[in-house]
Amino acid sequence: MPVFAYRGVNAQGKNIKGIIDAGSISDARARLKSDKIFVTDIQESSKAASASGESRSITGKGRVSTQDLALMTQQLSTLLTSGIPLVDSLSALIDQTDNVRLKETMSDVRSRVNEGSSLADAFAKHPKVFNNLYVNMIRAGEASGTLDMVLNKLTFFTENQNKLQGKVVSALAYPIFMIFAGSIAMVIIFSVVIPKLTSLYEDIDQALPIPTQILIGISNTLRDYWYILVVVLIGAILAFRSFARSTKGQWKLHQYALNMPLFGSLFRMVAIARFSNTLATLLSSGVPILTSMDIVKRVMNNVVLKDVIEKVRTNLSEGDSIAEPLRRSGQFPPLVTHMISVGEKSGELESMLYKVAETYDTQVENKITTLTSLLEPMMILIMAVVVGFIVFSVMLPLINMNNAFG
Repeated sequence: MPVFAYRGVNAQGKNIKGIIDAGSISDARARLKSDKIFVTDIQESSKAASASGESRSITGKGRVSTQDLALMTQQLSTLLTSGIPLVDSLSALIDQTDNVRLKETMSDVRSRVNEGSSLADAFAKHPKVFNNLYVNMIRAGEASGTLDMVLNKLTFFTENQNKLQGKVVSALAYPIFMIFAGSIAMVIIFSVVIPKLTSLYEDIDQALPIPTQILIGISNTLRDYWYILVVVLIGAILAFRSFARSTKGQWKLHQYALNMPLFGSLFRMVAIARFSNTLATLLSSGVPILTSMDIVKRVMNNVVLKDVIEKVRTNLSEGDSIAEPLRRSGQFPPLVTHMISVGEKSGELESMLYKVAETYDTQVENKITTLTSLLEPMMILIMAVVVGFIVFSVMLPLINMNNAFG
């Protein structure tokens, strides 16, 4: 059943727009009329596929969040587990979701399944919504007859990745906010407040203390040469972006990210948890090992670790193990490579990978707790030192003058 996008006027005279699931345009108009909506424009949002099999156009704006995708996956799993046929389950999802983009996408998926396409192939036509990992797991589930179980694993995997990402964002949010707010405050103090205070020192017939001279020098530079500083800042940003986009620059920055003070160990833990959880989920869903490694490589955000995984895949194709090239890379801790090696030898690789992921999820939580308890007083101390220096530099000439006349 196609989905139609419409514009119209409701009973209160307000302009509205939306989508409706109906058998034809006339049916859609009739349903809207019964809802007291005067239709000014209506058209099918999922166009017919071309003879070449190209993807139908999706007119919906916006994006499908990972939360929307996880909820949809969970609902589809529940419907299939309850014994509801696939097409009927897809219809129920279309009626249930409020996300316009996802509703139109699922309508197109349902149309393709009705035409004889597999669910995985239908999902593959929408790579902006369903990534390679999602499609390959669905394909493996269809091939093994365990689609509902695979959907459950996908739900758990997506929710786990969301939680992991949320934890990292929460750890970085506070210091980033403090740096941003502190920078704005410093610019205002040096460009507005300090120039007004310097007029107090003009009548002082003695040399200003060095801290005060430094403070006034910074203030004068910001006030008189701000445009040069802006140009330099923009140039530095552009140069950094160019360096970061180059192959060599990206590799160096990502290598530094894994070894930087405070946050390097956190980034490495997150990457290991993502690697282990993704590979375990794929293998337990029946996705072939080489295909799984290709997908894991795409999921990783760090090019240094991508290179390691590519070497692992190459070695696997030559009959080598997973653990050995990971160990040789030096990027994975001995605990991880040892657990994976034990899993390979015992035939319990998937369960061992899940244990690695669970272990590192816990370590990520502990690391974030430690960082938060460390960063908050550290940022407060830094701000106190900066503010203290400014107050000291402002007051020192007045104190010296008072002592001279005292």
